[in-house]
Amino acid sequence: MSDRLQDFDTTDGAAVAAADIPKAVTAGRFVYSDGATQIFTIDGQTTYTERGHDSAGEWYVDGQGRFCSFWPPSYRACYALRWIVEDTRIVGVSFTGLQDGVTFEGRYA
Repeated sequence: MSDRLQDFDTTDGAAVAAADIPKAVTAGRFVYSDGATQIFTIDGQTTYTERGHDSAGEWYVDGQGRFCSFWPPSYRACYALRWIVEDTRIVGVSFTGLQDGVTFEGRYA
């Protein structure tokens, strides 16, 4: 768990509140089940790394309080975020696509 999240009191599967999204996604580097990693910076930039190749994108919280990402030139998607908590420690965030319902987990490295 990131030190930036140690004061959060949440449960596994609880929705990440819109106000907490920036802290949740920028708390540390995420590692996904396929070995890919991703970093989100507070200025709205993100870098996804898969098999040694980086892809640069942007992230934001939209007017409806949803986490969204943009990957040039035209891919845009929004996600529901939920906390992943194990033994009272926040260990990551799950992302569920609002259009396709696909869920993937990002665990803090």
